[in-house]
Amino acid sequence: MMLTLIHSSRMRTLMRGIVRWTGDEDLMGENEHGASIPMHTSDTPNPVQLVLLAHGGCTLLDVITGLKHRMENVRDMWIELDADRREEPPRMFTAVRMKYVIEGDVPRQLVERIIEKSHEKNCSVGAMVTGSGATLDWELAIHP
Repeated sequence: MMLTLIHSSRMRTLMRGIVRWTGDEDLMGENEHGASIPMHTSDTPNPVQLVLLAHGGCTLLDVITGLKHRMENVRDMWIELDADRREEPPRMFTAVRMKYVIEGDVPRQLVERIIEKSHEKNCSVGAMVTGSGATLDWELAIHP
């Protein structure tokens, strides 16, 4: 087997986007497919809040995917998030806490394994957050 080094200039860009200023401190983000999201307006999250929400969304999608054959037993599901940030710039996350709440009949051990795998391997946003040094704690509440 022969290994070939891939230079960064030859790597393919997998994601693209653009962020535009729309007045005051308001921003509009758009991905390569034309889907857009307002940011930092009086009615929308700021970019750092979006990272926290994206972290929750990323891992919740892992749970939904992992429960694929049991989702008919789920009435509702959400993650309550909170985070600590450094006082000085850059005000990165230092700790993230997640409380997974599931209303329905699902096996606790299965959900715990899915969550652990999400944080260890699957959730890209979480890997970026914890890779920057933030700690992560989570808990699970299942309400039949």
